[in-house]
Amino acid sequence: MSDKDAPIIIWFRQDLRLKDNPALTAAVESGRKIIPLYILDDENSGAWKMGGASRWWLHESLSALNNDLDQKICFARGDALSVLLNFIKSSGAGGVYWNRCYEPWRITRDSEIKKTLTANGVEAKSFNGSLLFEPHKALKSDGTPYKVFTPFYKKGCLENSPPPRTPLAEPDNINLQAHSILSLDDLNLMPQIPWHKTMEKEWEPGESGAQKRLLHFLHNGLRDYKEGRNHPAADNVSRLSPHLHYGEISPNEVWHATKPVMVAEHIEKDGEHFLRELGWRDFSNNLLYHFPDIPRTNLQAKFNAFPWREDPDALKRWQKGQTGYPIVDAGMRELWQTGYMHNRVRMIAGSFLVKNLLLHWHHGEDWFWDTLVDADLANNSASWQWVAGCGADAAPYFRIFNPLTQGKKFDADGAYVRKYVPEIAALPDKYLHAPWEAPDETLFESGVALDQTYPSPIVDLKQSRDRALAAFSSLK
Repeated sequence: MSDKDAPIIIWFRQDLRLKDNPALTAAVESGRKIIPLYILDDENSGAWKMGGASRWWLHESLSALNNDLDQKICFARGDALSVLLNFIKSSGAGGVYWNRCYEPWRITRDSEIKKTLTANGVEAKSFNGSLLFEPHKALKSDGTPYKVFTPFYKKGCLENSPPPRTPLAEPDNINLQAHSILSLDDLNLMPQIPWHKTMEKEWEPGESGAQKRLLHFLHNGLRDYKEGRNHPAADNVSRLSPHLHYGEISPNEVWHATKPVMVAEHIEKDGEHFLRELGWRDFSNNLLYHFPDIPRTNLQAKFNAFPWREDPDALKRWQKGQTGYPIVDAGMRELWQTGYMHNRVRMIAGSFLVKNLLLHWHHGEDWFWDTLVDADLANNSASWQWVAGCGADAAPYFRIFNPLTQGKKFDADGAYVRKYVPEIAALPDKYLHAPWEAPDETLFESGVALDQTYPSPIVDLKQSRDRALAAFSSLK
């Protein structure tokens, strides 16, 4: 068999789809046989190997993709370079194609893989399949990276970069070659205890589920998106983040599907605001690419001296949704039950942890990493640094979200809180976001007993705000 006839390995990673998959399309166009491969590499990921919710989603997504590929995906686990070298030897493959990932550990590993494969006479090609604008291209005129979102998006992306490419069609007649190693079940991705059962009801992982989710959002959620996205009970968020993270749909598909709808429906402002959110996803990846230490290191060095508290009990109450502040608790319970939290509530719950409780943002980052189905190293790191005030384009230190006013403003009728904090659902709207303010008679009639059926507030908002401001002032 000549090198030109040798099969190509498609190394699936965070691109678990057939449509608009540049690596797959290039392999099909070569006319050679294709061996699909997925490698679970927990050896190189170090501290950032996937959390529990992510592994559940990955299992379901790989199962869906395997069905689409006639059960021909080869599964492996271990150091990706070793796996690939052994796999190439046993399969006779002459090339490996993949779509790029941007986590620092993957960049280091993939660079070594490309170098080693090339040195061994194996064709190694990588493509952009997961970002609208790649971070090594969206730079300032002096070649340095952007640290502020608006100029990054307006100048680095929209003005000075080619527009997002037109999505590629799903290839016809993928000439698959079977070459089995392990089964999907051998990767042991599924939880040992059935805590994921409530998540299963919320989601449909896989390419088909991603396409359905996009269509639902464009026709039900895009109108009024700019304002509606702030209200956690409204159907104005896309919920595409896990589908985008695993590459079940590409941002290019989302971008190009949104444009005609916003024009046809005359909702350009809502549409542009949604497209900006895709830009934020690129911006987070841009920060991680140029500042690879942000998952653990404050981007603003002055925060290294911040006087964080240690309070394991307070942390546990935050994690379990038992802080006594209903909007915070609703968000933390939504996270536990569904693997997801509404973005407005993420900001409220995050601010409460780092500012009202004065607990290190690493605690929030770690909890989200394990419990979010859309856990993404770039988004998670950049967002926690933003809410803590220590990152790029961060919220100013004095911006402390008040969970009481935020709850009343964005969940005025209490639909969100009542769904996730049912033990206080019978309270009148007036007291729903502040049960401790309700008269004893109202509490009794509503079946609420503070510190028995629902906790009193873990901290006083004014005192904890003053404490946070004093801590931030100490950095000056």
